[in-house]
Amino acid sequence: MEQLAEGGNTMGAGRSDDDRIEIMTDVIPVGDLYDWAVRPDCGAVVVFSGTIRDHSIEGSEVRTGVQYLEYEAYAPEAVTRMNSIASQARSTWPNLGRIAIVHRVGRMELGESSVVVVVSAPHRPEAFAAARYAIDALKSSVPIWKRETWEDGSDWGLGAAAVSSVPAPGEVEQT
Repeated sequence: MEQLAEGGNTMGAGRSDDDRIEIMTDVIPVGDLYDWAVRPDCGAVVVFSGTIRDHSIEGSEVRTGVQYLEYEAYAPEAVTRMNSIASQARSTWPNLGRIAIVHRVGRMELGESSVVVVVSAPHRPEAFAAARYAIDALKSSVPIWKRETWEDGSDWGLGAAAVSSVPAPGEVEQT
């Protein structure tokens, strides 16, 4: 596991004035990320929070009674790819304000956020589009894996796919 950075909760981070990219072990501060993304030149802030649910579905396979998830990441590469996703979003929607892409690792209970994407922009269409691109690109290209534990056992998450390169906005499959 990567050495934890100062504060003990960030495994990998990439930060600029307008981008916040992190892999963290503590609870993701969703409200703080929203507050950080608000800027006077941006009239829209989109927040996506992926939360732990009590079931998993992939095709015809269903796992019920999921009790908790555990996420693992190859943090250095994950942060590199998350920074690439932010960069691609900025290239596609050049007026974006702030972008936060934060994923948590370790054990998470039902209802907790495992991933948060926040995007601010002058108008809502580009904020929604960039946030959708960021979460879909993260799921298809960032080396993060989940292990599900349910009533009768545990196993790696359903629907896992090989990690691919970071897709351009028009190439990402929406999930």
